[in-house]
Amino acid sequence: VQLQASGGGLVQAGGSLRLSCVASGRTFSSYAMGWFRQAPGKERERLATISGRGGNTYYADSVKGRFTISRDNAKNTVYLQMNSLKPEDTAVYYCAADLYLTAVVSGNFDYWGRGTQVTVSS
Repeated sequence: VQLQASGGGLVQAGGSLRLSCVASGRTFSSYAMGWFRQAPGKERERLATISGRGGNTYYADSVKGRFTISRDNAKNTVYLQMNSLKPEDTAVYYCAADLYLTAVVSGNFDYWGRGTQVTVSS
């Protein structure tokens, strides 16, 4: 599966952005999907994951209550709605896919897309 993330940009603190990730292929609903980010000098951080049909989700404490992951299997797309953005949310954001449901909990994903930059100004 190939993944293409978009929707990043520059936003002021307190603002919102919605990231999208479109996947190739016909079996999108078979894949667990996830959003991650990596800031300069920091390790990659798992933000949110969702099962193939959307029934199971996981959120990191750092984004719980501010970010929402969702998916539209008819459009082969997973979203990350980001509200109440903070300067510390500045990072490159990546989407990922995996055929195993356990990835929702483990955070171990096999397929990765190119990132999209999110910059939050204070």
